[in-house]
This record gives sequence, structure tokens and C-alpha cells, in this order.
Amino acid sequence: MVAAWLSTLASIGMAVGPPLVYADQAYSIVRKKDATGFSRDVCAILLLANITRCFFWLGNRFELALLFQSIFMILSQLALLYICILYRPRLSPENLGASSRPFSFWQWATYTQYLEFLAAFILCEAILFLIMGRSDVFVSILGFVALGLESTLPIPQLISNYKQRSLYGFRMSTLIGWFGGDSFKAVYFFLQGSPLQFKVCAIFQLSIDAAIVLQRLVYGNAPPATALMEEEDIEQALALAEE
Repeated sequence: MVAAWLSTLASIGMAVGPPLVYADQAYSIVRKKDATGFSRDVCAILLLANITRCFFWLGNRFELALLFQSIFMILSQLALLYICILYRPRLSPENLGASSRPFSFWQWATYTQYLEFLAAFILCEAILFLIMGRSDVFVSILGFVALGLESTLPIPQLISNYKQRSLYGFRMSTLIGWFGGDSFKAVYFFLQGSPLQFKVCAIFQLSIDAAIVLQRLVYGNAPPATALMEEEDIEQALALAEE
């Protein structure tokens, strides 16, 4: 009886815990009116990974808790993405028109452009699933793509921290949530006998979390040089970019 209750509580925690990790990050951005320090690519990875995981569930019916986790994560990341765009740094590539990515991927000017891309992504995955969804190989690959994408989640933040030499703007609560949550997920996947994709990717993701914890100890969270620029310097940079 106790074991059943513990299993139920673990499933509920698995479904709602990871999405709630980003609530404090969103609150911090809104309070400061500045998304500096938080990599918007985190939203991209989580959205694409969890959309793909929903299709993986259609081919391999793993625990419902993990499906609900994906649905809640998609909703939370859409909200966080909107906040990040609303309060993006004034020296962001979109404002300066200086994106170095092909087609300015995930550095678009409006929220609508992100939604259009996600809608096209869902449509493409739906077509592929309708064509090849009965193939066990395809479903297995879909699972590795979904969980592989999610396991790269901390990498953009790791790179952003390295470039800034600081964890400024990245909430400690989010870091604790990542490390603690991924540790919990790894244990949960092994105890529940989840598909291999979940286990392998959870271990990889946990190792990246550990690297970010090390960055926090080495770099600290002091504001980087870009965040300390005077208002007139920012205005001057924007004016030069428009010429």
C-alpha cells in the first residue's frame, strides 16, 4: 500500500516537477525586465524534444506521467519563450540585425515566427509518423531523437556561461532544479524500467548539469561586461547598427 502511494507521488512529481522548475526563472526575468543570461535555445530544445516525445509515445506507450510531463513542459516553454522575447537584451542579434545563424534560426523578431516554425515542425513529424509509424525501427529512432535532444538541454546554457564567464541571469533555483530533477529522473527511469532511450539520455544530461554546477563554483554570478554597459553606450550601438 505504501509502495503504491510512493509510486503515485513519484509519478505526479515527474509530471509536474520539471515544468515548474522554470517558473522562478520566468518570474526573475519579468521582475528585472531583462532576459540576459538565460539562453533562449533552452526553450527550443525543450519544445522540439517534448513535441517529438509525444509522437514517440504514440508508437511506444511508456508511462502516462512522462507524457503529461511533455505536455506541461511544452506549455511552460511557450510561456517562457514569450517572456524571453518580450524582455530580450537590447543588444540581442534580433535588435542589431546581426544573427550569424542560417535563416536567423531561433533568433527571429516576433513570437509569431516561432509559433509558425513549431506548427510546421509538428506537421512534418505527423506526416512522417503516419507514413512510418508502424515501423519499430522508426519508433526507436524517434525515441532516441526526442531524448537525445532533451539531453542536450544544458549545453546552450553551458556555452552561454562560458562566453560570459558568469552565471549572471541564470537562477540558482533553475540550476538546482536541473541537477536535482535530472538525478531524480535517472533513478526513476531505472526503477520503472523505462525504455533504454530514457536511461542513456538521462545519464548524459546529468553529466552536463554537473559541469554547470562546476561553472557556478568557478565563475560565480557577477554581471558580465555587457550587462554593465551604460545606457548611452547601448543607444549608440543600436544607432550604429541601424546606419
